Amino acid sequence: MALSNKTKEVLLGPLNKNNPVIVQVLGICSALAVTSKLEPAVVMAISVTVVVAFANVIISLLRKTIPNRIRIIVQLVVAAALVTLVSEVLKAFAYDVNKQLSVFVGLIVTNCILMGRLEAFALGNGPWPSFLDGIGNGLGYGWILVAVGFFRELLGSGSLFGHKVIPQCVYDAGYKDNGLMMLAPMAILIVACIIWIHRARNKDLQEESN
Repeated sequence: MALSNKTKEVLLGPLNKNNPVIVQVLGICSALAVTSKLEPAVVMAISVTVVVAFANVIISLLRKTIPNRIRIIVQLVVAAALVTLVSEVLKAFAYDVNKQLSVFVGLIVTNCILMGRLEAFALGNGPWPSFLDGIGNGLGYGWILVAVGFFRELLGSGSLFGHKVIPQCVYDAGYKDNGLMMLAPMAILIVACIIWIHRARNKDLQEESN
């Protein structure tokens, strides 16, 4: 099924020029907390994408029946139910990763990206656009987490997904893992570098918006 230009913008916009992390500066806390290794970063990215996409669809389907005065409560109930399902799935099939993510799976409920898309998009659009919006924003959030987790694990421990990728001969030549990469401030530095590169590559878009 071909996508219209508007639909493509809804899906692809959050991946670049309207990215929730590096443009809107949302979801930063989890980007710092779960990216010391690549595996929990990937799992967190998938979890948030699933929750945002399906929460968007459910709220979109219910939007005409939700009284305005309790809409936030309804959104929280829907988000909490989906997060609970995701948490139980992780406990059943990825228990070790779930332990690494700790409380941050539960905190998806209060993620600014999730609540922002429910309030700003799902309440005013149909299920299909809302689903694409959730997928787009989840992936936009997710690729930042994966990028940060990639560099932190690679440079911090010389591994990816727990497997050593830097040859022993490199260590024999004097290379040492950078333990600072395991600390949260380094995640801020990597995110800052991504923001810098993104803004340098998208000067035209910024000038248009101004």
